[in-house]
Amino acid sequence: MDFRNETEDGETMSGKRKKAAALLLSLLVLMMALTGCGGGDGLKVVLTTGFDKDEVFRIESISCTLPEMMVYLTNIQNQYESVYGTEIWNINLGDMTLEQNVKDIALAQIAQIKTMNLMAEKYQVELSKEEREQVEYIAKVYYASLNETEIEAMGVDRETIEGLYEEYALANKVYQYIIKDINPEISDDEARTIKVQQILLKTYATDGTGRKIEYTEKAKEDTYKIACEVWEKAMAGEDFDELIRHYNEGEKSACSFGKGEMDPAFEKAAFNLGTGEISEVVESEEGYHIIKCISTFDKEETDSNKIKIVEQRKKEVFGQEYDAFVETLTRKLNEELWNSIGFIHDENVKTADFLDTFHAGYEV
Repeated sequence: MDFRNETEDGETMSGKRKKAAALLLSLLVLMMALTGCGGGDGLKVVLTTGFDKDEVFRIESISCTLPEMMVYLTNIQNQYESVYGTEIWNINLGDMTLEQNVKDIALAQIAQIKTMNLMAEKYQVELSKEEREQVEYIAKVYYASLNETEIEAMGVDRETIEGLYEEYALANKVYQYIIKDINPEISDDEARTIKVQQILLKTYATDGTGRKIEYTEKAKEDTYKIACEVWEKAMAGEDFDELIRHYNEGEKSACSFGKGEMDPAFEKAAFNLGTGEISEVVESEEGYHIIKCISTFDKEETDSNKIKIVEQRKKEVFGQEYDAFVETLTRKLNEELWNSIGFIHDENVKTADFLDTFHAGYEV
């Protein structure tokens, strides 16, 4: 199949698929940010009765209706299909179908956003008049993009879309409020990224399933002797690239990394090297390494690592706050309605840019 054919607007099919994949990834990244990295139980709910007809779940005083859920579920479904095709739903994940997994993703997204709106009450965070006007305009744009079949299938009206966008905007504002005191300035030393080459001699084998089988002590001793011989050749001036080609058993022979990203012993040895220097034989869980430093400071990678460090700190700070808040909440799921919800399989229902439309039009 040739994906290089251009669509009517000049964008390649490959480009559209990459865009859809990137959007799908951005959704998952956003939800990771909202939940933090604490692994809290924000998605667990208590099964109960006494719901309104279209009420999917309730978290304290805030509810999710069926049309709201269908907006999230349908957009995620179509994002998957735009990248992988409709046959993707034939994949079996073992204990659950991929469709059920996607349902859980949709539930997670909207439940977390609504929880964030409860947090907004706690912190007295509100949208400004200008922000509400932006939300209203974006809702008009997205709703106007829907055809009659999509509107009927999801059961939505413009007020529903506006309400969802308002909750999403407020959730983002709460997130920014909680992380506002995090220092975005990271020193070069803290974020320093180095580049090395390595020769790895493994101290394990793998069976047909990929399971690691550790070497015997005798086999490890023999491997260590070989590693020492290789090290002696490197120190005698033999070409390191040639030694890599003959002896390296690792998947990669070169890598860039910052502090805290590698095996502690490997990292300590690597960061103590100067440019062009070669380490002694270093043991890790993988085996025996001989490391050569290519650069003690990779400016581009270091700058990129600064961004990663700041984002990780944001996730940690927010995660602690979010997890503690979730512990105080009562969450209830309308099990009967939830189990009855399924995908919309209609060639006229293609909407996939609900959040993409928001980010394209919303300015903080």
